[in-house]
Amino acid sequence: MRLTILGSSASYAGARRACAGHYLEAGGARVLFDCGNGVVSNLAVIGDPTSLDAVFVTHSHPDHFADLYCLQAALQYSPQGPVSPIPLFAPPGLTDQLKCLLSERGARAFDDAFVEVDLVAGEPVFLGGLTVTPVLVEHTEPTFGLVAEAEGLRLGYTADTGLSDGVRRVARGADLLLAEATLPKEYAGTAPHLTAAQAGELAREAEAGALVLVHVWPTNDRRASAQEATATFGAPVVVANEFDVFEITRNPEEGQ
Repeated sequence: MRLTILGSSASYAGARRACAGHYLEAGGARVLFDCGNGVVSNLAVIGDPTSLDAVFVTHSHPDHFADLYCLQAALQYSPQGPVSPIPLFAPPGLTDQLKCLLSERGARAFDDAFVEVDLVAGEPVFLGGLTVTPVLVEHTEPTFGLVAEAEGLRLGYTADTGLSDGVRRVARGADLLLAEATLPKEYAGTAPHLTAAQAGELAREAEAGALVLVHVWPTNDRRASAQEATATFGAPVVVANEFDVFEITRNPEEGQ
């Protein structure tokens, strides 16, 4: 499993950053987890955006879906001609909301670019040797964390969330936990998001093999966030930057 961070900012893109977007290569599949502002441009740096096998959008906030419009254009106007529509897995009703901003012609083009599939909690999606299972977490309604499994490895992606039973299921036994860390510690509990320290505690309780923080508020001190998460996790924690690559390997706790 190979994970590339395409966007690490929360809500709005900080300088030289993008919003939520994570490119996963696993089990012969190439998928995108969220597609926020600036993600398609960054994806084009490392590969061909039209070669994706699927896109997953976790919830209905623009910093997680805004670049779908860009991706639709890339698919429709590929130099080789329109690309066959790719699966777009999203919460029920989200794609209808997206098309409300488009003309009738634009909505038809969106339909030509994507095969729209509703995410259903607990219902796995199979893409080659990759399985992605959506799990309801605590944010806007509905928001799905994602559990990706391939070749005996497990990636947990919290999406945006506060602490809940759902996000604990996402994190449990993950070889790598990709966790949001939006809030400075002074704002803990003021919104359905995690602080860095809470993300570290979540990963420790879940016995995750490694923890990577994303969805960081642009003005947060990233070094301090890494330190706070490391203190509660009990092992070094990375605050992701754009284009960071993580080769996911076995969680050592699984062999104990």
